[in-house]
Amino acid sequence: MPNYRSPGVYVEEVQAGSRPIEGVGTAIAAFVGITADGPYNEPIKVTNWGQYVRTFGEWVDGAYLPHAVYQYFNNQGGACYVIRIGENAAEEPRRAGAELTSSVRAGQAVYRIEARQPGAAGDGIKVSVEQTNGSGDASAEAKEGDGSGEHSDDTYTIVVRQGDKVERFEGISPRKGRRDLVTELQRSTLVRATEIGGAPVAERVPSSGEVALAGGAALPARLTPDDYLGDVTARSGIAGLESLDDVTMVAIPDLMAAYEGGQIDLDGVRTVQGKLIEHCEVMKDRMAILDAPKGLNAQQVREWVREKAQFNSAYATLYWPWCAFYDPGLGQPRLMPPSGSIAGIWGRNDDTRGVHKAPANEIVAGALDLEINVNRREHDDLNPAGINVIRAFPGRGILVWGARTLSDDSSWRYVNVRRLFNYVESSILAGTQWVVFEPNDLDLWQRIKRTVSSFLLGLWRDGALFGATPEQAFYVKCDEETNPPDVIDAGYVVIEVGIAPVKPAEFVVFRIAQLPSGGGVEE
Repeated sequence: MPNYRSPGVYVEEVQAGSRPIEGVGTAIAAFVGITADGPYNEPIKVTNWGQYVRTFGEWVDGAYLPHAVYQYFNNQGGACYVIRIGENAAEEPRRAGAELTSSVRAGQAVYRIEARQPGAAGDGIKVSVEQTNGSGDASAEAKEGDGSGEHSDDTYTIVVRQGDKVERFEGISPRKGRRDLVTELQRSTLVRATEIGGAPVAERVPSSGEVALAGGAALPARLTPDDYLGDVTARSGIAGLESLDDVTMVAIPDLMAAYEGGQIDLDGVRTVQGKLIEHCEVMKDRMAILDAPKGLNAQQVREWVREKAQFNSAYATLYWPWCAFYDPGLGQPRLMPPSGSIAGIWGRNDDTRGVHKAPANEIVAGALDLEINVNRREHDDLNPAGINVIRAFPGRGILVWGARTLSDDSSWRYVNVRRLFNYVESSILAGTQWVVFEPNDLDLWQRIKRTVSSFLLGLWRDGALFGATPEQAFYVKCDEETNPPDVIDAGYVVIEVGIAPVKPAEFVVFRIAQLPSGGGVEE
């Protein structure tokens, strides 16, 4: 107590009652895989697609992670971490390129344009061909170059663009010489050209239009399970996620790309996914969203989960089948693993309904079609195996139609139950740090009890806990029974908490009976 020396009125601030617990975030995803650019083995947080592009570039030929992140944000997912892998597997990067076709013979490639900078830096460079139909100087120089005595009226202009930088080359002739395309583009700082085949002069004039260079960013030539598993000290791969306390869901969509490319076999897929599950079980605050290999039917995916992979964990979930999304790189729909979209749906569900609501019966935004349309009989076999099926319903769209974990324990059967417990445990852990080194007495026990009870009461009012009264929904016990003298002497204070989570109405049954003829209804 302060020592006051003169008469007067003084004001003191004191701690009043329990300290409130603030709920932690529930919708922070982490993606591990291949990107076009950006630093290797460094978890970087992005909050929107534009920020991702500025840090990691856009699309990568053969990779699924950029599309997964795009679909994550497209389905209203929040912030996410991205870890780029493949540094040790990286070889000399490819150069982005495109072909110019003949204006006379349709489809015949006459020149190949390549970016001077290897890798993703060349992706997106645009090359336009403009016909000028006549240039006396160019014709004269072309005639001098190839010795033909002909006068040319088939010169054209090449315009190269990358962002704000524009290069323009006029009076290019199809004849070999100082003004042909290969020679002229030697002055370009963005692209270079090579001739394809030995087409006649009349066929070497490219058709008008614009092409975009692509293919600079691609999967590394060699990937192994170790690239995905990473190392804790180097903070790479899956192991690098251990330093992130706010991650709540993890996906590795590019594992399927490595499998499709023949770099990893099914045993490698199982190893990586098993380590991801192990990571989530150790951290106890996040869940793994797994993808099944592409091309499996309903029976095969069930065999993969239950017989081959043999996953059994409340911290893992698997969604199937693959969905078709528009691929800007190809300019057409392409089948992709659904994990990125599912992570976004989890975030959207948390924002609109709460973590306690099962993230099912939700639209997969951006999905155009499914790899396979599952019927009810097939679904009857998949749902008990913990495989969350994505189905297309006429007039309703493509919906997530499952909310189960891969656990055989009925207590942890549903995704929302596991995620609710993760949320409660993490929130209590973060909101009770003030307890450490406080005097371990009855006053502390009551303060802890009030703090935790107030937090759980808020959850009950939000509909996250089952029960007509708070007493039916939860209890908090911190007294002499949980803290006998030997426990206190050891420096412990033990609090016992029990909650009754709400579970989804997975099977809705209406029992309809026929009334006897002439029967009446009384109130």
